[in-house]
Amino acid sequence: MSAPRTPAAAHRLIAVVALVPLMAALALWAFAWPAARTAPRDLPLGVAGPAAAAAQAEQRLTRHEGAFEIHRYPDEAAARDAIADREVYGAVVVTGHGPRLLTASAASPAVAQLLRQAVAGPAADGGGHVPVADVVAAPADDPRGAAFAAGALPLTLAGLAAGAAVTLLGLRGLPAVAALGGASAAVGVVAAAITHSWLGVLTGHWWAEAGVFGLVSLAVASAVAGLAALLGTAGMGLTAAVMMLLGNPFSGASSAPEMLPAPAGALGQWLPPGAGVSLLRSVAYFDGAAATGPALILTWWAVLGLGAVLLGAALRPGPQAPAGRAAEREPALAR
Repeated sequence: MSAPRTPAAAHRLIAVVALVPLMAALALWAFAWPAARTAPRDLPLGVAGPAAAAAQAEQRLTRHEGAFEIHRYPDEAAARDAIADREVYGAVVVTGHGPRLLTASAASPAVAQLLRQAVAGPAADGGGHVPVADVVAAPADDPRGAAFAAGALPLTLAGLAAGAAVTLLGLRGLPAVAALGGASAAVGVVAAAITHSWLGVLTGHWWAEAGVFGLVSLAVASAVAGLAALLGTAGMGLTAAVMMLLGNPFSGASSAPEMLPAPAGALGQWLPPGAGVSLLRSVAYFDGAAATGPALILTWWAVLGLGAVLLGAALRPGPQAPAGRAAEREPALAR
């Protein structure tokens, strides 16, 4: 009777003991580090009013070194237009009666709250009251943006599930592309029905929101299936890890990209979850303002992923039955 292969078992034990804490550390870094270092970093903020008074307000704001990226506007109307176009998250308007703060909680409730605390106080010059106007308000059913932020992870999971299902079921080439497109379209309709029609979290055009949901799902799913078609199951695991450990926590869904530490905020916007969050905000609350950039990024992911699916099917064709196999299975009637 042969002895048990203890060295191999010991190696597997060591691998488990070493890899599990490493994965836990990586996940904690990805999710906890951005949350623990949340602060404004070159956050676009407007200053409007007469030149001399606006310069004084800008000087006070720049005391927060590196916190704000100041944009100057001639008057309150121009500042409001800039907020509606998603050029800035808010604006300090200097008037003859004192400063006035404009915010947009729909762009980020966390940023709107930050501006009330960090801008309205210093702008008051001695503790006077600073009026605050919410130019583009968050929906009444989700004033703090909690439900909006919570939707980012399930949407990523739906894309991962679709890509993994296509891979594990052995779909290749055009059938795989059709399955990914159909599943993503269904995800878009279901997600819009839940978030818009039922929960009231979104307030834009229903079909436009469904299109955004579907495009995000397609971008994630095609990336998973595409890399799996080229590299095998290792490609599927790699893509899933990137989407979950980088794309989701770096998306800025609960705050804003400019509130995350570098380079997390910028990197997150180049991944489908972050681009999807930005595009959905634009479509749901700002009539599509500033939607071009994130829409192109998601389309780029989807096109490359679907192209990889087709390329993988061409480079790694599935096994085919040898010629004459079917004839061998037929009974020899002539015997």
